[in-house]
Amino acid sequence: MADRPGQPVIEGTFVITDAELRDLRDIAGTMIHPDTKRRLPGADDPAIQADIARTVGRDLPLVKEAIAAIVAKSGGVFAALDQDRREALINDYHAGRSAPIMTLGRVILGAYYRDDRVLSALGMEPRPPFPKGYTVEQGDWSLLDAVRNRPQLWRDDR
Repeated sequence: MADRPGQPVIEGTFVITDAELRDLRDIAGTMIHPDTKRRLPGADDPAIQADIARTVGRDLPLVKEAIAAIVAKSGGVFAALDQDRREALINDYHAGRSAPIMTLGRVILGAYYRDDRVLSALGMEPRPPFPKGYTVEQGDWSLLDAVRNRPQLWRDDR
């Protein structure tokens, strides 16, 4: 749904502009570039970008903030920078571990690893986990003993 052409509404409240979508594509493509040898798309792939736009939801304000900060740190010319300078800029911003950059990274990675081509390249069957489920390697359950032996943290008002 869109209020006006080029201005899709996400979550009915926040609007992402064409310029922000373009910057998001450039940033995502810098973070995860295509691997032609393994036939993997980059995170700037149209299908992955569509997934991001479709699923960003409540994270949109932080994603927009991260995009704006990256573009500002580049002097407004992020797309014109060479790959090494783009990566350095994103890495410097990421080192601060702010909520916007961490959210942006999570959103991009989430969409990337939902892509069927990526799952197939990783040797995973591209399907939802339910109803078949996945086999999970068993770990050391004794690691939960500290939690099990902890005193009750809640009030039981039954």
